[in-house]
Amino acid sequence: MENNLSKEIQIPDKLFFTIREVSDITKVKSYILRYWEKQFKFLRPVRSIGGQRAYRKKDIEMVLLIQRLLYNDGFTIDGAKKKLKDLRKPEIQMEINFKELELVETIEKLRKKLSDLKKTIE
Repeated sequence: MENNLSKEIQIPDKLFFTIREVSDITKVKSYILRYWEKQFKFLRPVRSIGGQRAYRKKDIEMVLLIQRLLYNDGFTIDGAKKKLKDLRKPEIQMEINFKELELVETIEKLRKKLSDLKKTIE
């Protein structure tokens, strides 16, 4: 399966997106998006007067982040919830992008490797 997240995904410049548009952009099926809305309190698209979901750009970015955590990084739903909660702490910017997330994860891995190397030396 080709890794859709390794490519830079371009989100069109508009205010609101339908669930179908979000599904097309992220390659996540609509029923999974609806399930994620129930699982992740951070993912809450607004509703139109007719009751239709209206996703904003930040909602699509959250979908992409959840997708990455679950499919690329191998987190469980609960693990992804915890990671997202940690990322939303006040000392960390709420609008974290993928490059910043990759840098944080790389630093965490390096710290662990350095700690293991230190134990080996001792």
